[in-house]
Amino acid sequence: MKWNELLIRYGELSLKGRNRNYFVRKLKRNIETALSDLHSFEIKSERDRMFLYADGKDDMEEAIKRLPFVFGIQSFSPVAKCPATIEDILQTALDVVGSGETEGKTFKVEIRRTDKSFPFVTNELQQKIGSHVLRNFPELSVQMKNPDILLFVDIRLEGAFLTSKVYPGAGGMPVGSNGKSLLMLSGGIDSPVAGYLLMKRGVAIDAIHFESPPFTSELAKQKVIDLAEKLSSFGASVKLHVIPFTELQQLIVGKIPDGELMTTTRRIMMQIADRVRVETDALGIISGESLGQVASQTLDSLTAINAVTSTPVLRPLISFDKLEIIDLATKIGTYDISIRPYEDCCTIFTPAKPKTKPKLERVKHYESFVDFEPLLEEVIKKRKIYNLPRQEKDEFADFL
Repeated sequence: MKWNELLIRYGELSLKGRNRNYFVRKLKRNIETALSDLHSFEIKSERDRMFLYADGKDDMEEAIKRLPFVFGIQSFSPVAKCPATIEDILQTALDVVGSGETEGKTFKVEIRRTDKSFPFVTNELQQKIGSHVLRNFPELSVQMKNPDILLFVDIRLEGAFLTSKVYPGAGGMPVGSNGKSLLMLSGGIDSPVAGYLLMKRGVAIDAIHFESPPFTSELAKQKVIDLAEKLSSFGASVKLHVIPFTELQQLIVGKIPDGELMTTTRRIMMQIADRVRVETDALGIISGESLGQVASQTLDSLTAINAVTSTPVLRPLISFDKLEIIDLATKIGTYDISIRPYEDCCTIFTPAKPKTKPKLERVKHYESFVDFEPLLEEVIKKRKIYNLPRQEKDEFADFL
């Protein structure tokens, strides 16, 4: 079956008032980003829907694979075009219905007649198409409410357009329609899921990761790059900022008692993230913490960590349990990347008995004996930035 275009439905965007065009433009740009490597496609938007045209069967099939991951799309359908004659419409209706499973299915014909000069009125056309389909597919039966197959026929001046398949979209809001935030991307299971959930609400993200070579490996960093690239597949590019954290982490380990070690490490990371956030014009910081999951994620610990910034820290997973997070990670395709057995800097110096209820005054007291400031500025200047998705897989690109 040759599909001529894709009909894209907005869903939640249709509820927007005067700002609707702003959200539609964002969605259009995100679709263009998701399909940027395809040879030829064109997008046209209307008030409550969008049309995508692609040259070639391969590009159309690839677009069908990618659109379910673009936020802001409620659903979409492949559409077949034919001349606006009753003979062509009847034949195309058979082709469209026959492109899917019909055994034991119910169906309904729905007409939209933009071209009022077409010689058949809506009811008459419904009867002609419906009876023609039933004669050729006797296993089908008519059902007016919630049919398995909804054959939609749109008759326009430029021809007739037919579709029967509906693919679910990702829903949510177009990425970038609700500002930008900086994701603290550790390489574990939780943080990429947190980034995904904020992207679904229209937040564009950059990401920041802390590496501590030689204690962390190149494979650990590559895992994080792959996670950031996976997040970029949801309709928006992602910049990943990799911070060289070894010297700072060794200073923390040497100067801060074990009980407060994890809290201070997180506080220093948050300070660095906040400065990078300012440089990137982000409005918030995203973290994958889930309340009570580990020692650094108790309410006391989070309070002590938050004390270093007045920036909003967004924690979409705060009430999720681990199994819920794993289910989401599996669904969005980050789980298999996250479980690669390469440690990040948050796990290599974990004390045996970290405090679950650190006292902020005590943490500040120990930190007051250490001048972290020069190293904070140094590691920010030395960071590496990766732009994802990568247009070309060049093994030497990071050194250029």
